[in-house]
Amino acid sequence: MPTAAPAPRPLRWRALGALCAALLTLSPAAPSAATPMGDPPLSVPADRLAAALDCPPDLGGSARDAVLLVHGTGVDADLNWGWNYAPALSELGYDVCTVDLPGRSLVDVQESAEYVVHALTTMRAATGRKVDAIGHSQGGLQLRWALTYWPSLRGSVDDVVSLGTPEYGAAAGGLACILSCAPALHQMSPGSAFLKALNSGDPTPGDVSYTGIYTRDDLVVTPYRTSVRQGARNIKVQDVCGVRLVTHIGLVYDSVTFRLVRDALDRPGPAAS
Repeated sequence: MPTAAPAPRPLRWRALGALCAALLTLSPAAPSAATPMGDPPLSVPADRLAAALDCPPDLGGSARDAVLLVHGTGVDADLNWGWNYAPALSELGYDVCTVDLPGRSLVDVQESAEYVVHALTTMRAATGRKVDAIGHSQGGLQLRWALTYWPSLRGSVDDVVSLGTPEYGAAAGGLACILSCAPALHQMSPGSAFLKALNSGDPTPGDVSYTGIYTRDDLVVTPYRTSVRQGARNIKVQDVCGVRLVTHIGLVYDSVTFRLVRDALDRPGPAAS
């Protein structure tokens, strides 16, 4: 299996710096057609949902599963994925789609999740087979919410890989809400109504392979063990390479993490621990 990993190029350091700045300076910034029976209708207009999804024109032409990349808080799809996973996976033969969540994913997570629902539904229809999804940070929560509350999606998704996702909340979210608070930050605070609802049922719904990858050096999702989801295959980077220094942002360009992601996408079931 190829072990090439998305390493930041010299000209991409500006993007990495912008991603760091976004995470450190977070600030707030006609319904669609009904979904299948048993799913709630989408409230976001269909044209907005369609405009947010970016896929290759020949989506479905690859022998590999298509992959949806879902970005984290305070950034957009290009800043999170455009210089690392998107080109790296494309070069390996995957059809890669990205979705731009509203307000750089600072709005209500429930609203942002509708964009993920639309993206997964559209990709499944275009390819005719199950798709894979990767979420960084809050992006993993978007995928969880979508698969929990839109049960028809579970038959459309093969693998979900979460990178540094605050499955049970992050202390940093609560600290950011002392003076003012974007809705998504409040929802990611430990004990929020959103997290209580998300974690009240099956944490790994459906016949989907769930892999969670996290790092002990995460200073954004704290404590870092909040990224460990019950029922998923949880892998700490340092359990694979003990001396590896990988930050929260580093999860989107670290080579060991990328190999674990590839393993999850390529093998039946979740990544090997």
